Amino acid sequence: MLNPSPGTVPTSLYEKRKAVFPKAVDGRFRRFKWLVMLVTLGIYYLTPWLRWDRGPYAPNQAVLVDLAHRRFYMFGIEIWPQEFYFVAGLLIMAGIGLFLITSAVGRAWCGYACPQTVWTDLFQHVDRLVDGDRNAQMRLEAAPWGPKKISKRAVKWLIYLLISFWTGGAWIMYFADAPTLTRDFWSGTAAPVAYATVGVLTATTLIFGAFMREQICIYMCPWPRIQTAMLDEKSLIVTYKDWRGEPRGSVKQALKNPDQVGDCIDCNQCVNVCPTGYDIRNGPDIACITCALCIDACDSVMKQVGRPRGLIDYATLEDCKIEREGGQPRSILKALFHVRTLVYLGVWAAIGFGLLFALGARKHIDISVQKDRNPPFMLLSSGEVRNAYTVKLRNMEGRPRPMQVAMIGLDKGVMWTDDMPREQAARTLRLTVAADRTEPLRVYVTAPDGTAPQHFSFDLKALDTDGGGDVSDVRFDAPEGAGE
Repeated sequence: MLNPSPGTVPTSLYEKRKAVFPKAVDGRFRRFKWLVMLVTLGIYYLTPWLRWDRGPYAPNQAVLVDLAHRRFYMFGIEIWPQEFYFVAGLLIMAGIGLFLITSAVGRAWCGYACPQTVWTDLFQHVDRLVDGDRNAQMRLEAAPWGPKKISKRAVKWLIYLLISFWTGGAWIMYFADAPTLTRDFWSGTAAPVAYATVGVLTATTLIFGAFMREQICIYMCPWPRIQTAMLDEKSLIVTYKDWRGEPRGSVKQALKNPDQVGDCIDCNQCVNVCPTGYDIRNGPDIACITCALCIDACDSVMKQVGRPRGLIDYATLEDCKIEREGGQPRSILKALFHVRTLVYLGVWAAIGFGLLFALGARKHIDISVQKDRNPPFMLLSSGEVRNAYTVKLRNMEGRPRPMQVAMIGLDKGVMWTDDMPREQAARTLRLTVAADRTEPLRVYVTAPDGTAPQHFSFDLKALDTDGGGDVSDVRFDAPEGAGE
């Protein structure tokens, strides 16, 4: 509360939330919201239960973030830790995709696909199922507490809780085998972090989606503030055409004075259906999430009163100016594909093609070598010079693969490992690397007395029919002046 001056009334900086009771509406945008909600919720809840056969050496869950083994599986794609740039690329594509959508059709992400919007929409349908539509909800809200109100609130909040719990439970299924984790969860043998995660996500879903709702969009989310910087006069946004609707008046007034009243009959249906309770006739605002339900409501009213649709419509500010002056606005396609959206689309597509190329060109086996630095070499009693290396052979396939490591260069040099006697040293090593695994080897390389310091390579090749290989260049250290 502000410190009041003498004789003034104290002013509070807090405004109590005004409950919003959106009215049910039917129309093309409402049906599109139904479709998006069903698709997004279906993907979220059902994806962990999809199976994908990767053979006997890898998990068969289609989408899995395997933190224990540091793997990310998505159908036929397996991402290793050193390939995190694929995940980074997808995140960049998601960000640029948001920029593209915002530049083209305003806050359509907020209006249709944002998780806060999707779950809030789901909870609002629960409200209508239990309490009835807008008027019934308002009457129940104003009614005193009694058996009917208590029973309805108990049923509704129980459904809220079940949806929230299911949401939290679905999230953890992405991090372990879904059937196994479900069985462990209900038997009480799952890891404590699983129960904690479900508890936190249940609480946040319940609080954000069931009770705070539009407050998250208007006050807490930073995205509406960011989006305003990406909108311009060429962006399609939900717009009230005030030059056509003003001054407002009823149908009776329009019949008496047809030249003095606009098309808006001031029925407030556009406000009643808005999930945030905003009046679009006040102009663009962060409270408008561009769900376009007000368009459905207004089009329905215009049809009933015999006036053309589009009093509230998707339009750019440029086209609004043209239409206000009596001109013909551009088509939707021309409004969508302007320079800014084409630039975003080009960058987005370039990153996508780059990721696809990298995914197709990546190697499924590789070798990495780290040379011992202390000591850089050892002189053996025989006069030979020995260097030691830590070699890692990586098999990114879902099956064991026979491999060969050969020395290229360093003539007369031989190598062996800790798993073989020194007498079997040779210029090649053969071994089988297990499926989906990195095999560490301790490799020792010796060269005759007098060998000069030089570079050579470890050459890795797969010995099966699929083939493939990799090369790692390393240095062989020896006493200075050797070989001169």
